[in-house]
Amino acid sequence: MRRKLAAGNWKMNGTSADLAQIEALADEHTGALSEIMIATPDTLLHRASAFTKSGPITLGAQNCHKNETGAHTGDVSAEMLLDAGASYVILGHSERRADHDEHDEDVRAKARAALKAGLRVIICMGEELQEREADNTLDIIGGQLAGSIPDDVSGETLVIAYEPIWAIGTGKVPSIAQISEVHDFIRMRLEQRFGPQIARSIRLLYGGSVKPTNAAEIFAVQNVDGALVGGASLKAADFGPIIEALGAS
Repeated sequence: MRRKLAAGNWKMNGTSADLAQIEALADEHTGALSEIMIATPDTLLHRASAFTKSGPITLGAQNCHKNETGAHTGDVSAEMLLDAGASYVILGHSERRADHDEHDEDVRAKARAALKAGLRVIICMGEELQEREADNTLDIIGGQLAGSIPDDVSGETLVIAYEPIWAIGTGKVPSIAQISEVHDFIRMRLEQRFGPQIARSIRLLYGGSVKPTNAAEIFAVQNVDGALVGGASLKAADFGPIIEALGAS
């Protein structure tokens, strides 16, 4: 059975003062039924690990380089992230794809590097609003699945996050039917590529304006195994109810 995952993406937010939010989450959710992961900025990973070593929270990073070492000023390798305390790395987020011109082949190369280093990967995918309106969503998702995911994955190493780009940080949320359609499609494509056993062990997250007020409805959807949460993960008071809704689903 797939264990539910509540994943928080702090993006470019947070300083040492905000570590109190992780401490509060750890204290409040010691018996959490779901796995909890916070992807902090790299600058906080090592210090955040002090609050997660024996608690319910694991840590993640938000990007890594495809190479292990080298002359890549400003970049961080997967091995460095692991050393700093990360267990996960988010790859292929739409903001990375847009801001840094990352393509599926870049995401795939980074995923290979992360898996080799011993990190688990959360690979993001999603459509633009004009692609949704043109009824091209499944074509876009199918291409991203084929191009971004390496061959040597399992339910232990891979998580997929469906994040419709037009819903990220906008307050707009797809209908339950739309979320269900995409998640069912992803599961089907994974089964075709990896076989039922591996495909059914891979967790599928939904992301895009997930809040305490809509979390329970989203988590009731078949093939939604959790959420990748942005702004609502920055405060324990906001993320906590989402974690509780996931545990109750």
